[in-house]
Amino acid sequence: MIDSDFGPDPMALLCREVLRERTPALIAEACAWAVGLSDHPHFQRVRGRVVPSGSTLGARAANGQPLGGEEDGRLELGDARPGSFQDALNALGADGVLHAERFDRELVEPFVLDTCVQAAERSRATRTAEWAELLDELGEDGADLVEVVRVGEWEAPLRIDAEHLVLAAIGAVPLVEVEAEGLPLSLVRAAEAVTRAAAPVPAPTGAAADELAGALFLAEAAVRGSGLTLPVPLAQADRLLDVLLAEGLLPEEVPALLSQLPVEPVTAAEVRATLAALGG
Repeated sequence: MIDSDFGPDPMALLCREVLRERTPALIAEACAWAVGLSDHPHFQRVRGRVVPSGSTLGARAANGQPLGGEEDGRLELGDARPGSFQDALNALGADGVLHAERFDRELVEPFVLDTCVQAAERSRATRTAEWAELLDELGEDGADLVEVVRVGEWEAPLRIDAEHLVLAAIGAVPLVEVEAEGLPLSLVRAAEAVTRAAAPVPAPTGAAADELAGALFLAEAAVRGSGLTLPVPLAQADRLLDVLLAEGLLPEEVPALLSQLPVEPVTAAEVRATLAALGG
């Protein structure tokens, strides 16, 4: 994060301001993310192995039983009310990873990145001189706001703020109530995902169309057969790039293909930034 010699980083403060404005949306998205969590099997660690307890998170929550375990849980999520959303976050998944880790990857990280990008857009539009000075400081041209955010390192502290906001609002609320609150938005998000995934992919145009046609065919087949969520979310950007390169695509071909694939715009921007950093 860029530090000012005369006080707090203005851009960091603006990111926090935008996050506060978006807090209702953050809470709504968190509730929507939680929908279906109570149907997940409950797992516990027995002699170093993750095994099912024979119950679901929802059933245990209804009986007032704790969902998270002391051995694997996060300290900051400890002392959760049994059956609460916070307690569910501290529970293990089948892969031995806490649901809190999934929550961070799938919701908090993309939301915070989008918040920082919105803050950057606001700064560019309303603080022209400061924006130009910031870009000069970062060594960026400002064409890729996601990359500007990455270089500025405003995300990490904002993720902590976002997590605190969610826990303060719904952490102690029973999981079943959080799911009920999030159900309408969850249905909207599911419908949006289906619509985007079913939309026809426009064919590439221009002088390079013929050269890219074969690469596009390989890329489409690789993505749809990869098991990635479609459209591919930001949390799976690295896996997406690995899938494309493993299919034999050249790094220089990938950026031109991203707009033709079922990929979220912020995911495409992240892949392009990664390739740029690698010299691709």
